[in-house]
Amino acid sequence: MAADTIDNRTVTSKGARAAIMQCFKAQRPVFLWGPPGIGKSEVVEGICNDLGGFMIDLRLGQMDPTDIRGIPFFNKDLGKMDWAPPIELPDEELASQYPVVVLFLDEMNSAAPAVQAAGYQLILNRRVGKYVLPDNVVIVAAGNRESDRGVTYRMPTPLANRFVHIEMRCDYDSWLDWAVMNDIEPDVVGYISFAKQDLYNFDPKSSSRAFATPRSWTFVSQLLSDCDDYETTTNLIAGTVGEGMAVKFMAHRKVASAMPKPADILSGKVTELKTKEIGAMYSLVISMCYELKEYVTNNNGRGDEKFDNMTNNFIKFMLDNFETELVVMGVRVALVSYKLPISKSEQLSEFAKKYGKYVLAAHQS
Repeated sequence: MAADTIDNRTVTSKGARAAIMQCFKAQRPVFLWGPPGIGKSEVVEGICNDLGGFMIDLRLGQMDPTDIRGIPFFNKDLGKMDWAPPIELPDEELASQYPVVVLFLDEMNSAAPAVQAAGYQLILNRRVGKYVLPDNVVIVAAGNRESDRGVTYRMPTPLANRFVHIEMRCDYDSWLDWAVMNDIEPDVVGYISFAKQDLYNFDPKSSSRAFATPRSWTFVSQLLSDCDDYETTTNLIAGTVGEGMAVKFMAHRKVASAMPKPADILSGKVTELKTKEIGAMYSLVISMCYELKEYVTNNNGRGDEKFDNMTNNFIKFMLDNFETELVVMGVRVALVSYKLPISKSEQLSEFAKKYGKYVLAAHQS
């Protein structure tokens, strides 16, 4: 069964996370549908890490039926044919070391029908042959939709009926929360915040080999590290998100590089912004947030008088130089995403008078 034929309802990564957590409580298998590169596996991995669990990632598209069912052998002690369970499935010893073990069956609808059939009993009855899943093992499967033109097989109805189906969509706000928590390059976050439509431009009808997705922008962030050659950088980005996107991003990056250093703003050396290019200002906001976060991390998670001065300069600079959306974004990342101790900042009360309601809603969610 294709996700396209189930429902048109879709959820963000935040919504997918909440739904998967609820399925974990009920110990119901989940199938997470969605186009390529939007972060399905990252959502599952993030939940597992937050729960202190262990994830077993099985790529079913590359497996044979015996990888799930096991292989037969002659048991000389019993004088009968017996089954050796696959080593990749969790045993009781492994499960006892973690509060939860996530069995992640990725590319499930890319698996051959025989492989999918081998998973029937495991998914519904939590056992296959003599093998039984430990009690704290939860199952999540994932795959692309048939309309994405990937390598997929139509999922048999009996197997589809064993899952709770969730279809995930790409969403900027959810991506931003993830990006700032995973130190994605400020220029990438700044560019996407300015050109939100460029976060995802996958077209299954296009013949382009490179296209923009949350996953490919993560690759861009990694490729920017320690690469100062303009031509090489442009070639790499074009090969990751496409030629047109690479040209626009590099133009943004050139302007962003002329912005003041975040450290100079936070120390009070720079109080006025001369360049008003909006995309570059987004990059600057994220850079300042990263600088504040790094200071608190190096200070064992605590603020001090120097940090209070830094946050005062941070908020005052934004209030004096930025429009509403940028100011709210900066304080939201610092206060909500990073939970930085900025409550002693004198400028915070000034911010609260103008924009507090926008951040308060996010802080309480």
